Amino acid sequence: MGSYREHLRVPVSWWLLAIPSIVILGGEIYAGFGGFIPPLIYAVFTAVVAGFLLAWGAASIEVTDGALRAGGATVALSEISDVVPLDEKQAAVLRGRRADPAAHLMLRPYLKRAVYIALADPVAGVPYWLVATRHPAELATAIERRRQSVG
Repeated sequence: MGSYREHLRVPVSWWLLAIPSIVILGGEIYAGFGGFIPPLIYAVFTAVVAGFLLAWGAASIEVTDGALRAGGATVALSEISDVVPLDEKQAAVLRGRRADPAAHLMLRPYLKRAVYIALADPVAGVPYWLVATRHPAELATAIERRRQSVG
């Protein structure tokens, strides 16, 4: 059983914003058509938008006895040298102008805070991970606690 687990679900406000977006874009495209075309266009838009939101919300973060899993990637806790919880401004800097193109980023547009995870021996040229989270302090604490218990 993991010591920390977080699902990065899309907030309800994004789902609610999708409704007028689908209505407006669908109305723009089907203008002038009749019959079965308008409902088909709305069905396609709804499926595409729901697919994007579900895919974004499917990501999770898990700290287990020996590894950190973020999205589909895994790093051994023994490879981590430093963990720093970041507030919104610090995370924005590392997502933007100070970002290393070789870094592993697991970000979501609806999450503003993150955790910086430095690697002791950068594997495959990856110097650090930047993982978006709703609870950066809790995630950093869980990683540090598991790192110390692993050895």
